Amino acid sequence: MPDSVSSVTFPPAFLWGAATSAYQIEGAVREDGRTPSIWDTFSHTPGKTAAGETGDVAVDHYHRYRDDVALMAELGLSSYRFSVSWSRVQPTGRGPAVQRGLDFYRRLVDELLARGIKPALTLYHWDLPQELEDAGGWPVRDTAFRFAEYAQLVGEALGDRVEQWITLNEPWCSAFLGYGSGVHAPGRTDPAASLRAAHHLNLGHGLAASALRTVMPARNQIAISLNSSVVRPLSQAPADLAAARRIDDLANGVFHGPMLHGAYPSSLLEATRSVTDWSYVLDGDVRTINAPLDALGLNYYTPTLVSAASGGAKGPRADGHGSSEHSPWPAADDVLFHQTPGERTEMGWTIDPTGLYDLIMRYTREVPGLPLYVTENGAAYDDKPDPDGRVHDPERIAYLHGHLSAVRRAIADGADVRGYYLWSLMDNFEWSYGYGKRFGAVYVDYATLERTPKSSARWYAEAARTGVLPAVETTV
Repeated sequence: MPDSVSSVTFPPAFLWGAATSAYQIEGAVREDGRTPSIWDTFSHTPGKTAAGETGDVAVDHYHRYRDDVALMAELGLSSYRFSVSWSRVQPTGRGPAVQRGLDFYRRLVDELLARGIKPALTLYHWDLPQELEDAGGWPVRDTAFRFAEYAQLVGEALGDRVEQWITLNEPWCSAFLGYGSGVHAPGRTDPAASLRAAHHLNLGHGLAASALRTVMPARNQIAISLNSSVVRPLSQAPADLAAARRIDDLANGVFHGPMLHGAYPSSLLEATRSVTDWSYVLDGDVRTINAPLDALGLNYYTPTLVSAASGGAKGPRADGHGSSEHSPWPAADDVLFHQTPGERTEMGWTIDPTGLYDLIMRYTREVPGLPLYVTENGAAYDDKPDPDGRVHDPERIAYLHGHLSAVRRAIADGADVRGYYLWSLMDNFEWSYGYGKRFGAVYVDYATLERTPKSSARWYAEAARTGVLPAVETTV
């Protein structure tokens, strides 16, 4: 990696973005025809979120989107990644779209384009309409077809103005945290259901990609955002290597196998036979899932360190996938997870930019020629305003510098990385953590909802303006 920060220079066309998701920022959960999603139900269930906090108001982006887009323009963002609330557009998960719901996203997109900011639209960021969950949710095959119909509705409405499309965000979390460990909505703890959900999420992605292509201009890009794990063995002992392979299959191969390579890994199918027989994978499914992608989104926060159960000590996952008496990893009871060494964020996640470099280079090797975007990367810190109301966050600046330097190193080594989306644009509802973890480059006072750009936002704005990473402070 370059020693001189001034030498970390990005290509002129590189997209400098920030990301959010609907339930985390929009609020207005009962307005304009919107009905509950699984996260509305989950967050209102006692004991499921910190302090019982919900996304009912979140940061009120639904009413403040014009000011928020103006702030994005002030920070020099060239792209903004947001998600659409399925139950705002199609309240029951079936039938025609509610135009009042679509109108919000039309207004948002028009505002972005007027400010010269490229919209990047994610169709699904974990907020399944509750009525579809009541009918069985993602473990049920029909949900994949409902998702494709929803995708087509949004594509018809916005495909003329939005060129970057992402079908699913982090399907691993939807499947294994939602249906395996139960720490995310809908809170179910059924290992077999989590694997069925993974397949139907895959199928939904493939069906949605095909549906979008029928209603959108050919110039539009269709992608998916995977939180692919960088799985490292504790040692080079054969048992630890086998443990790493097991988790790599469950974290990565279960999605990129059929999507990118046209098959589920045989080692995954064999390892999970005690949990499921995979009979729900029907003829033609994998061909549908293997629909060509125009780009791949990669979300990265920290690497995963594992060993065989013969050594180490059991404990909660150290990479942010939640601790629970129920494991999110089916058929992996013989694998132990270890805290990787190094400095940590407020989430307890180890800071390791080499993992992002390794992840980018892996997909550069596995799918040469496929453009890549870092669609999420960021850090939570205990940010507080100073007496003058300023929010100084040098730790986040150092985090961003390290990870953006890793991206630039990957580009220099031949990776086709075309953009980076900081998670997150602003502090928001952080799922089961409620409002206790702040990932934003913009500070939100949750009492007044006033927005204040942190020093990291100004640093990132300078990087976006110049294409060069500014200096990192050595003292606070």
